[in-house]
Amino acid sequence: MLDIVRNNKRVTQVFLALITLPFAFWGVESYVRNVDRDPELASVGRSKITRQEMQATLREQQERMRTQLGGKADPATLDTPQMRRAVLDSLVTQHLLAEQARQSKVVVSNEQLVQFIASVPSLQENGRFSKERYEAVVASQNMSKEMFEARLRQDMAMQQLILPVTEGGIAGREASARWLAAQMEQREVSEAPLLPEKYLGQAKLAADAVQKYYEANRKQFELPEQVRAEFVVLSRDELAAAVAINEEEARKYYTSHADRYKTGETRRASHILIRVDSGAPEAAVAAARAKADQLLAQVRKAPADFAKLAKDNSQDPGSAAKGGDLDWFGRGAMVKAFEDAAFALKDGQVSDVVRSDFGFHVIRVTGVRPEHVKPFEEVKAEILAELKREAGMKKYADAAEAFGNTVYEQADSLKPAAEKWKLDLRQSPWLAKGGKLAPPFDNQKLLAALFSDDGLKNKRNTEAVEVAPGTLVSARVLEHKPAALQPLEGVRGEIEKRLLREQAAALAIKDGEEKLARLRQGQALDLKWSPVRKVSRSEASGLPPESVRAVFAVDAKNLPAHAGVAYPGTGYALYRISAAGAAEAAANEPRARALAQQYARIVAEEEFAAWLASLKESHPVKINKAALETKDR
Repeated sequence: MLDIVRNNKRVTQVFLALITLPFAFWGVESYVRNVDRDPELASVGRSKITRQEMQATLREQQERMRTQLGGKADPATLDTPQMRRAVLDSLVTQHLLAEQARQSKVVVSNEQLVQFIASVPSLQENGRFSKERYEAVVASQNMSKEMFEARLRQDMAMQQLILPVTEGGIAGREASARWLAAQMEQREVSEAPLLPEKYLGQAKLAADAVQKYYEANRKQFELPEQVRAEFVVLSRDELAAAVAINEEEARKYYTSHADRYKTGETRRASHILIRVDSGAPEAAVAAARAKADQLLAQVRKAPADFAKLAKDNSQDPGSAAKGGDLDWFGRGAMVKAFEDAAFALKDGQVSDVVRSDFGFHVIRVTGVRPEHVKPFEEVKAEILAELKREAGMKKYADAAEAFGNTVYEQADSLKPAAEKWKLDLRQSPWLAKGGKLAPPFDNQKLLAALFSDDGLKNKRNTEAVEVAPGTLVSARVLEHKPAALQPLEGVRGEIEKRLLREQAAALAIKDGEEKLARLRQGQALDLKWSPVRKVSRSEASGLPPESVRAVFAVDAKNLPAHAGVAYPGTGYALYRISAAGAAEAAANEPRARALAQQYARIVAEEEFAAWLASLKESHPVKINKAALETKDR
């Protein structure tokens, strides 16, 4: 939902995405308040970043990454020093912007907030603002409306703050043209790869090379500790799937929740706003009223000119350019005075001048949609699914504690729990300690319990572990294999292949460097060159970045010329550059536009980075490195 704010501007969205990382926006005035015992990780001007705020943000990022990866993310990769520092850096930037917003007195008015929320497509149903959808979105964020709207207001304020910086960066025409020409320059290139396979016959190993490698890299040849387990899964979704709901129950639910399937009357309106603060001097109020009265008279005289009058005169930046159009809205979406007037008019009617907290409005209703109730058949499937979910949640809530008690109290077997709740008693494959495992054994708590002394020696049930929301698992070790070093003879062949290939790759690199030197001296060599292809810095046709840099490092004044790149472990690549020139403008016009936009983004990024650096001078940033490196216990 909050991402919608960030997607309204072409360049600004990039920076809002960067400063928030792609996860939930945690405001500087966090609703998780600091307490005296909560050590601060950083300070930004007068504000503090606490461990509690940091951990909350980190957990949200981890959860989002798990969701994006289908729940298969390795937990160890989600709590690294780099991840923690990235989260802290994003919070520092948010605090900097919030401090600057306070100092600059950047605010989002109630009207702007209301109009934005009412215009969000995901909060509309049949093109009209849906209070039910709005409440569902707020609930899905685990927030109150007040908290949600405060965060949304803050996100909008930050966009207002960032917009002049990101949109104000101007890429110089000459510099942009030079950069574009460099990116679009094309070179005709042929490639001659020197692969290790060609040099394997020349590679020879010392008699003790395998033994030395084995001794120096024993860790590589250790088989990790492994267990094989049996387990049972108590799943809320599986319990729900087993529930049978008949149509009579569904109809009863439909009748008792009639308001849920009712869409209230909505209106579409346009307005002309003449702004004046509620506490403005009488002279200013009178002048604004006179201007509104004058516009109303013009509208009544020529109703067809309403849109043009709104474009030319309305002081509402959100709707003026659209002829004053506010799109569809229901009750509760607009301030009361505006709403009362709009809902008192008939389709096509124009109001008298209406006073609100924002000024004087001239309102024209352009559409009316009456109240609508969805028929039972239309929502039947939705109700059945909802009732099954509710029943599943209740069964799960009733069973969860008893399930945990059963696997604990009857710790020598999982059969009692399986029989009581009619669960399948499953068996796992061999599970390697520290390896990447499939669910549910990708859960570190469950895996740690299996490899604990109690799990290995006594083969007792693990406690019931929640491996995902609404899913409890208990497991028990069936077999155990301790960690063991593979004998040299078992891995000798693997080591020999590895060492021979490494030596062959080194020979390929040595030969490649010698051949490049001879080519540059003008000698003719018997090489198998690939067909000529055109490459540019921006479209390199699959060439690795190192090769692109080498090809374009060659002086284009002395062609044909040669370049070479060593790839340790994989050989050497020789390149023949036979021609260079500018790309054809007509054929590459879309790409040229894309590259120009890329250059504009680069300039904007530099402007944004410089601006952030200046903010750090105004609002000094201090990082508590010791506290950052200490994880929560």
